[in-house]
Formats: sequence, structure tokens, C-alpha cells
Amino acid sequence: MKIALIGASGFVGTAVLAELLARGHHVTALVRDPAKLHPRPDVSPLALDVNDVDALAVALRGHDAVISAFNPGWDVEGLYDKFMQGAAGINRAVEASGVKRLLVVGGAGSLFVAPGVQVVDTPEFASHVPPNVVPGAKAARDTLTAMRGNTALDWTFLSPAAMLAPGERTGKYRLGGEDLLLEDGKPAGISVADLAVAIVDEIEQPRHLRARFTVAR
Repeated sequence: MKIALIGASGFVGTAVLAELLARGHHVTALVRDPAKLHPRPDVSPLALDVNDVDALAVALRGHDAVISAFNPGWDVEGLYDKFMQGAAGINRAVEASGVKRLLVVGGAGSLFVAPGVQVVDTPEFASHVPPNVVPGAKAARDTLTAMRGNTALDWTFLSPAAMLAPGERTGKYRLGGEDLLLEDGKPAGISVADLAVAIVDEIEQPRHLRARFTVAR
């Protein structure tokens, strides 16, 4: 497949890029700084600002699917607004490009721990997560809320397990829906390499169209 990957040089994007290439896909890697990418066959780097919706739409045309691992940066000033603006711009660009399939990598903050209670709204979240990350987590949650009303795209929103970290690729993971996955009564984890496996699996064989799901080890 021909895949457009937004945020290909980030923590998640780097793992997704490696997984896509290992499976023989061609990737257009959309990043702020192409110098962060090592030249590789089957990778077409492209410097692009996601807020330039018209240019992004042109760049996305002709792809089979778009994967967005967009994040404006945890330390950027005005993170919430920049996250929301960028995510909305990506959605508009994908719609304008004619590509139907969009997978967005979000956060665990929007997962539910009780009826009507999301992780991002719990006291434990506020006490354990660095203050600079909180606005981004809330923006990812609100991005999902906005996406739920989108009927123009065949979208999927993937929330990783709460404990996302570097680690080996086992190729195995368990699936969840709207609720936070646990392990021994505590928030479960997953390696970024196995998260990438789940992302590419969903692109190759869609099972969560116009829905959110989560994965954990």
C-alpha cells in the first residue's frame, strides 16, 4: 500500500514507519524536519506544516490511507490550541484529498475508568502526569469527541495503553474498546513497537471503522 504517515519522526511515528517498511509498504513521511529521517528505499520524506491544509491535501492525494501520529510537541506554548488546530486541519486535508481511510493515534487519557469518567479527568491523572502533558492529553480527548461525528471519512482512533514505553516487538497485543485496559489491577502497558504492529494491522485489515479502540500487552 501507499501510506501517508504524519509525524513520522516522532516517538510513535518512528516505530510505525519501521513497521510499515518491514511489511513492504511505501511511505510518504510528512514531518517538520526531513533531516531527522534516514534515507531509505520506499520512503518519500516531505516537509509540511499540518496547518497548511491546502498543501497537505495535495500531498495526501493518491494514497491508500493516512496515519496521523501528529503532536505539536509536549513543551510547545499553547499546546491545547495547537493540538486541536493541527488535528482539525489534518481531518479537513484528508477529506479534501479524496483519501477515505484515516487512522489517528491518540492518547490513553480519553479511555474510561468508570461510566462517564475518563482517565484525563481523574485525580490520579493530574497527580501522576507532568503538567506540560495535561493540555495535550485533553486535546487528544477532545479530538476524539470531534471525530465521532465525522461521517465523511473511514476513520479509526487508536488509544494506546496507559503505559506506553520503548521495548521489544513481540507482535502480540490484546484488544480493548472504550475502557482502560488493566494488568494485575493497574493500568496496562505496551511497547511502542507492538503499538505500531496494532496500527499497521488495522490499516491492512480494518476492524474498527468509525470507532475507537485500545491495545495493551
